[in-house]
Amino acid sequence: MSVLLEFAMFPTDKGDSVSEFVSKIVLMIKNQGFDYKLTAMGTIVETETLAEALQIIQNAYNVLEPYSERVYTSANFDIRKGKSNRLEQKVRSIESKIGKINT
Repeated sequence: MSVLLEFAMFPTDKGDSVSEFVSKIVLMIKNQGFDYKLTAMGTIVETETLAEALQIIQNAYNVLEPYSERVYTSANFDIRKGKSNRLEQKVRSIESKIGKINT
């Protein structure tokens, strides 16, 4: 199974720039050994189970909780049985189709 988790989490009481806090979350994900992609609007992580994806969200909150009285989170899940490595494959599939359109 492949679970793609796209989420954003940040403290709402730390001013305009929250990159210091977001970087702590990304480091946590990296240290746990999950494949991820950082984007301008959030982070995409691929796990093998929904439980692992939900645990990442809990761990991310645990990282921020000592620093903030209020944390914002948005999350999307794409859960697919019988697949893996979709973090890269989905992007390659679209890019290959774009290449065919432009020729």
